[in-house]
Amino acid sequence: MNPTQTTAALAATPVEACERPAGFATLLRERRRGQGISQMALAGDAGLSQRHLSCLESSKARPSRAMVLQLAEALALPLRERNRWLVAAGFAPLFAERALHSPDMAPVQHVLSLLLQQQDPYPALVLDAGWNVLQANAAIQRLLAWIAPGGDVDALWRRVCGDGPPNLMKLTLHPDGLRPYIRNLDELGPGLLGRAIREARESPQAAQTLAVVLAYPGIPPRWRLAEVWTPLAPVLPTRIGVGDATLSFITMLCSFGTPLDLTADNLRVECLFPADAFTEAFLRQPG
Repeated sequence: MNPTQTTAALAATPVEACERPAGFATLLRERRRGQGISQMALAGDAGLSQRHLSCLESSKARPSRAMVLQLAEALALPLRERNRWLVAAGFAPLFAERALHSPDMAPVQHVLSLLLQQQDPYPALVLDAGWNVLQANAAIQRLLAWIAPGGDVDALWRRVCGDGPPNLMKLTLHPDGLRPYIRNLDELGPGLLGRAIREARESPQAAQTLAVVLAYPGIPPRWRLAEVWTPLAPVLPTRIGVGDATLSFITMLCSFGTPLDLTADNLRVECLFPADAFTEAFLRQPG
């Protein structure tokens, strides 16, 4: 299989898996094998016998609702996948999906707003599972205004996302987005794309974004193969340059520790911190 075929398979698999109904036994067996976990190890983690687990994987036994959730917890499944397992086993979904700005999500919204405010003057964005930007602090606007031709941030987003929502992955790798300004693109590109491929295996929304990004011109096929990316440092900085100036950032991801809602489970805050003194001074300058 050549790199293009490999990429097509990776991009298509998450979406196809969600469209093709699968029984609980198949979901359980494929997930366990995909994570490289033995039946004995999973049985121990989930608190059941290996024989019972074997019967569940072969459809010789039907799981209780509690057992489905027990196995899902042992495998650290995202909440959306836990709902899918419950439905496959004949039960109603457990976890709701509320709109971010609904009254029930007020505590979540408060925490996000607080985090964005406290992160300033350093940039931060709230992302959903597909890398769509739901919220951002003022520092992001200042950073993008520095990069965008003529300081027109709205035009930058339109060139990359059209009429769709702002999307950080698209902005980063689009040829008319940040890609021309990333000074360490050969290092960052494979790592970023590898992360997108991993997330696409868990999320149809991420898979849709990945499919768009993989179609961009100028994405080297070798970026799409995990083995070509060998990290040489504890963290990989993002270096963005305009003219003679280069800003260097280290990214930290924040998420809710105990989400019980699909929306909250999919949220993450991407926080950018200065990786050198020049970037620190740039971000702290007035205006």
